[in-house]
Amino acid sequence: MRLNFALLCQQFARYARTERGSAAIEFAMVAPALFYFLMGIIEVGVIFFAGSMLQNATDDTARRIRTGQLSGALTAVQLKTDICSEVDGLISPSNCAANLVVDLRDYTNFSGSSYPSVTNANGTLNTGNMKVQATADCNVVLLRTYYPWNIMTPLLSSLLQSMPGGIYLLTSSAAFRTEPYTSSSTC
Repeated sequence: MRLNFALLCQQFARYARTERGSAAIEFAMVAPALFYFLMGIIEVGVIFFAGSMLQNATDDTARRIRTGQLSGALTAVQLKTDICSEVDGLISPSNCAANLVVDLRDYTNFSGSSYPSVTNANGTLNTGNMKVQATADCNVVLLRTYYPWNIMTPLLSSLLQSMPGGIYLLTSSAAFRTEPYTSSSTC
């Protein structure tokens, strides 16, 4: 029995001196932080890409309003349909139509324009302040769009959220003067 115990102690001492497997143990200690940062980089990249898609779609719709292709008494549904037809990939058309919020304001000049806040004190989106006004040629128009983006990585939601509930608010806007697209315009 004594011989077996001595042999066992020698084998244990030999394993304690070797460094085989130390890289695996060190990686196991560092891996959670590495994957956390990696997921953060991916999440921020996806949010940036979705925001760029929304800005591009807003710019295209603003161009149609500026040139008179979309004019007069527009509705929020028309604007959502036009913007959501441009957004493809990360935001599905059905989610876009259900969650996109638009604000279209028309002013006679830049000095008379005002831009009310779109968020409540608790950080939620104030849809009561949103309007869709009729546009006319030679007027100043402000088009703003908002899309609540759900943060996918659970541990990062508290760091990246701009609204309660792990939601980041994607925003885009375009301010411009419409062109004289009617024959009776005097800009």
